[in-house]
Amino acid sequence: MTLLLKKKLFNREEYYTLLLNKLRKNYNKSRNKFLKKILEYKYLKLLDKNGSSIPLRTKIGKNLIFPHGIKGIFISVGAKIGDNCVIFQQVTIGSNTVKDSKKIGSPTIGNNVYIGAGAKIIGNVKVGNNVRIGANCVVVNDIPDNATVVLEKPRIIIKENKINDNNFYMYDEVVNGNNS
Repeated sequence: MTLLLKKKLFNREEYYTLLLNKLRKNYNKSRNKFLKKILEYKYLKLLDKNGSSIPLRTKIGKNLIFPHGIKGIFISVGAKIGDNCVIFQQVTIGSNTVKDSKKIGSPTIGNNVYIGAGAKIIGNVKVGNNVRIGANCVVVNDIPDNATVVLEKPRIIIKENKINDNNFYMYDEVVNGNNS
């Protein structure tokens, strides 16, 4: 299906990307509380329709592109994404809120980063500028500028002799010590 927007033809995925970026931009520029509520409602409705979660509080740079639309994209409220990034479908850029983890927090993604379909970037990791992250990669360590990351075969990285605490804790509760 194609849609017409200002006399230019777009496919649905391009249209949703443009609409998402436009709603975010207008929301952040507006000082009118009533208009902000309307924009927030439209924004959340668009995300819900596409099974995505990209909080308005998330810091996102200019020219974010979703080549296959925003289906299944999950970005944490604490994440930071630089300019000119490309994010494919089913990507998670998520916070780590497990209390005994070494990487508590959210990812910081540099400029000009290409993130392949199904990739997961979890925890307080820094992804440098001009990085390529291959499809289905799980990134839990910092990635330097100009690197390419691909997935190797799965392996057990830690076998604990104790029971893991796998409870979910809210981002603010763990990072800021808020217990509300």
